[in-house]
Amino acid sequence: MAEPHPTSDLPSRLRGPEIVVAPGVYDALSASLAEQAGFDTVYLSGASLAYTKLGRPDIGLLSLHEIADTLAHLRERISASIVVDCDTGFGNALNVMRCVQVLERAGASALQFEDQSFPKRCGHLKGKRLIGAGEMAGKIQAAVDARQSDATLIIGRTDALAVQGMEAALERGERYLEAGADMLFVEGIRSDEEVRRVMERFGRRIPVMANMVEGGVTPLQDAATLQQLGFSLVIFPGALVRAFTHMAQRFFGSLRAHGSTDPFRDQMLDFTALNALLGTDDLLALGKRYEMNETAYSMEADHDSQ
Repeated sequence: MAEPHPTSDLPSRLRGPEIVVAPGVYDALSASLAEQAGFDTVYLSGASLAYTKLGRPDIGLLSLHEIADTLAHLRERISASIVVDCDTGFGNALNVMRCVQVLERAGASALQFEDQSFPKRCGHLKGKRLIGAGEMAGKIQAAVDARQSDATLIIGRTDALAVQGMEAALERGERYLEAGADMLFVEGIRSDEEVRRVMERFGRRIPVMANMVEGGVTPLQDAATLQQLGFSLVIFPGALVRAFTHMAQRFFGSLRAHGSTDPFRDQMLDFTALNALLGTDDLLALGKRYEMNETAYSMEADHDSQ
């Protein structure tokens, strides 16, 4: 096995008493802001990438390379653990294996695969369709076989609850656990009773993930409540995009109405504050250090030539 990534303490944190809270991010800036706010884990949301990169809904339009490119930028900028939404794995088991290989090299800490047919759609939209449970179990096993480090977690997600009901969702969760999944994600839970049944079946055997979507089908709960219910990880995948979109609509409305950003200035960072957040001065100082070395080398070369 390859050496684990420096952020590979995610498995131990998931086994700990406190729930791991992972805000959804979609680029290096949002990821770095989350890390600066104190989060040790972020969720690279396929939905948020579709919203921001494509300006489109979460209906299976993203490619593997769009996710991999974004992930590489995140890993360059942050040291936090990164849970990556891999949708359906972009094809069959062989595609899933390549997906794991590409994204693990790019810096993923955990990879989430779902059992929808392609093209997939957001777990809180209607009209989802599923592949067979056996085919999905094969995809999970392929993902486990393809990873280079046991510290890279494989998350098995099922959307069966909305399509086939609770019994089917539980049976699929069992199949994915047997195939080697490190965490289970039963999408679209709608009630306390459904939470109880999921936790009764899996809570003591494997970490279980919760998904909080504002306006989605799952009732919103805070992290402390979800921890008490037995969840090990909670994601807020599209919350930042919804907050940003609300702000952006007001910003553009104000700019259009006033022809100036002045009325919005108290809700913005100015040029100096943004550069301080980005670490601009430190980067320029680092560049200056190498410029000085180059100057010294040039002077030495001129002296030797005389």
